Amino acid sequence: MRDAVIIEAVRSPIGKRNGSLSGVHPGDLTAHVLNEVVQRAGVDPADVDDVVWGCVSQVGDQAGSIGRVGVLAAGWPESVPSTVVDRRCGSAQQAVHFAAAGVISGQYDLAVAGGVESMSRVPMGSARGDGKPYPPSVLDRYGVDGFNQGIGAEMVARKWGLSRAQVDEYSARSHERTAAAADAGAFDAQLAPLAGLDHDEGLRRGTTAEKLAGLRTAFDEDGVITAGNSSQISDGAAALLVTSSDYAAERGWKPIARVHTAVLAGDDPVIMLTAPIAATHKALARSGLSIGDIGVFEVNEAFAPVPLAWQAETGAADEVLNPLGGAIAVGHPLGGSGSVLMTRMVHHMRDNGIRYGLQTMCEAGGMANATILELI
Repeated sequence: MRDAVIIEAVRSPIGKRNGSLSGVHPGDLTAHVLNEVVQRAGVDPADVDDVVWGCVSQVGDQAGSIGRVGVLAAGWPESVPSTVVDRRCGSAQQAVHFAAAGVISGQYDLAVAGGVESMSRVPMGSARGDGKPYPPSVLDRYGVDGFNQGIGAEMVARKWGLSRAQVDEYSARSHERTAAAADAGAFDAQLAPLAGLDHDEGLRRGTTAEKLAGLRTAFDEDGVITAGNSSQISDGAAALLVTSSDYAAERGWKPIARVHTAVLAGDDPVIMLTAPIAATHKALARSGLSIGDIGVFEVNEAFAPVPLAWQAETGAADEVLNPLGGAIAVGHPLGGSGSVLMTRMVHHMRDNGIRYGLQTMCEAGGMANATILELI
């Protein structure tokens, strides 16, 4: 039976909103990581069967099939196609799932999976415009006027009894861990500097829980969610090369990790952010692994209550949960984040000899992806 392996993973630095990468067209941002990933792996772009690319706001500068635009901007042969995936914040992680499935089924020999989002150039919500994405049948089903992730984060905090102090302490830790990882050179091999930026721009060194405690709440005056314990609005992209073990061996490529298990889950769209819990349990059950078998977990830090509630339900140890920090410190370029996190996780596994890693992301509509990688 064919398998799916990752032979290279590269990401851009993550730029702040209106920061260093805001002047880079998302097509060029895509092209940058596409060229970097094939160059580092020694792959001829003409051999790529498909580029499966995540992007959430597919309007404005990100319209027109941004993956195909990136292929053309990269100067790749016109024979290389692309498709764009939207599973909200998990778009690029889903792109990896689709690429792996294509390889395992024999539809692809070699694919690139990843994603991009330039939130500076295409603000969050742009794709909605003046439309009404939820018909009365959906709103009536849940007795709501609409769905809001920030309110969902407040609901998660209340359901799991998370205090303002707890979420701020977690957020300060995210900055501390990111700073420590950056200082240790943990990101050097995975980064492809661009536009004069060679580091993740959102990191705020010296952040403390005491400083975060002074911020105003964003969604509920009596709540806990602030800009400081939420993911940052960002620009970024990442790309991973996916093939089979046999195809890699024929060409002398050394795989880094195998896509061991890939699952999806859905949950209540009102609270919205809890599906990573169900997705994790499903991934572990399908893989035959336990929480203790996993050496690193990447749980996207959309809001601090998300990984904290996830941890409360799974029992994962502090030291293996987001050991390099996360989106609170680095940023969350929506459609690109799934591949950014997976690139970070793949390199962390290789650098530290970690056999299994699990990544999961909450997604609008109450969905989640979960992926288990196995180091080769």
